[in-house]
Amino acid sequence: MAVTRLKRKDRYNKTVSRLEVKNLKLATNLELGSRSKQSTKDQLAKNNAILAQLEAKA
Repeated sequence: MAVTRLKRKDRYNKTVSRLEVKNLKLATNLELGSRSKQSTKDQLAKNNAILAQLEAKA
């Protein structure tokens, strides 16, 4: 049986779903005690520290 080529819509869905999975994997929360500890130098940690300071003042 010949291999049929995907239609444009299906090709698009294939790539979009692959990218969504990639983004979801990157965006998962880090669990406590996991080996991939969140860096203290990354922007998210800096933002959280500043937010905590502002909440403490308020």
